[in-house]
Amino acid sequence: MISLEMAIAKIKKLPIEQRNEVIKFVEFLEFKAEHFDLSSEDEKKPEKQVSFAEVAQDFIGCLDSNLEDLSYNPKYMEGFGK
Repeated sequence: MISLEMAIAKIKKLPIEQRNEVIKFVEFLEFKAEHFDLSSEDEKKPEKQVSFAEVAQDFIGCLDSNLEDLSYNPKYMEGFGK
């Protein structure tokens, strides 16, 4: 008997709960194989080089003020003087 036939014969002897565990394990191995294939494809594609300035573009200048308290918001503070 080849190893696959031996495995099938042994699985057939197991109680139903353990057969379900075998099926779950096989599905896990399939998932793992598919996930590994996807990650290896991603590694083949070169990533686009992005500079720090491009990534931080929305935040550049946000701290350029004379405020000591950076949480100051004039619109929010209007309601507190009344």
